Amino acid sequence: MTHRSPPRDTLPPHAGVTLKPQHFPDVLDRLEQPAVHQLWFEVHPQNYFYAGGPRRDWLNRIAALAPISFHSTGLSLGSAHGCNRDQLAALARLCAEFAPAMVSDHLSWSDTPDAHLPDLLPIPYTRAALAQMAGEIARVQDHLQRRILMENPSRMLAFAADEMDEPSFLNRLCRETGCGLLLDINNIIVSATNLGGSAAEWLAAITPALVGEIHLAGHAIEDHPSGPLAIDDHGSGVGAACWALYADWVAAHGPVPTLIEWDNNLPSFAALSAEADKANAIIHQMCRDHVRAA
Repeated sequence: MTHRSPPRDTLPPHAGVTLKPQHFPDVLDRLEQPAVHQLWFEVHPQNYFYAGGPRRDWLNRIAALAPISFHSTGLSLGSAHGCNRDQLAALARLCAEFAPAMVSDHLSWSDTPDAHLPDLLPIPYTRAALAQMAGEIARVQDHLQRRILMENPSRMLAFAADEMDEPSFLNRLCRETGCGLLLDINNIIVSATNLGGSAAEWLAAITPALVGEIHLAGHAIEDHPSGPLAIDDHGSGVGAACWALYADWVAAHGPVPTLIEWDNNLPSFAALSAEADKANAIIHQMCRDHVRAA
């Protein structure tokens, strides 16, 4: 049996990366090397719900050496009929086995009573949707016996019936449930590109104390006669605008756990780690500047 280090109830306030099977050997090599800021790793727990197998063995070995975070994609908390109970039960079993430092999911829905849709679909920002989502988050937190984080979405369309803007909805949701916010800065840029508005103003409207983790990623741009369309594909390095907003956030509010999210067109582990090194350099520089200013 793999010996696992004691459970960690929080992620370290520096950079981690998405854990991919292609990188398993390189990850273990990295973890055996001394580092000022050792990486932490985020996994999609749905990929590990089955019992046994090589991937579970790798995850056991990595989780014994570094903090891990579960970033769920299957609870479908925004579904009108409630979250996916089978997914929740499987997630609870995996949390009991691996004791992840953080658990998160998305402000979205994927299920109907008869089907599962392979996408994270948006919800309207209404009082009714807020009450429904708050009830499901409370259900999940009670079942897991832990606080979770909710990620702000990337959007292509807005609902005409919205009763509040996205930061207001998220601020209220976190206050009413005690959950935290997984602040995806790339998603803010994508939504601002597609819907209009200012990513910087979005960030200024969110309550900083709610942020438990930050995601950084790249996105693709399609040119259309009506204007550019941003696609949240996680298929490239972090963009310049995302790095700039991240640096501003860290300078204003201090470091939080930061995940480099890269799921498609996967680079080498060295290239992925270099993105994490950039985030750590920003954290170090901004914190040093803050100390000097004080």
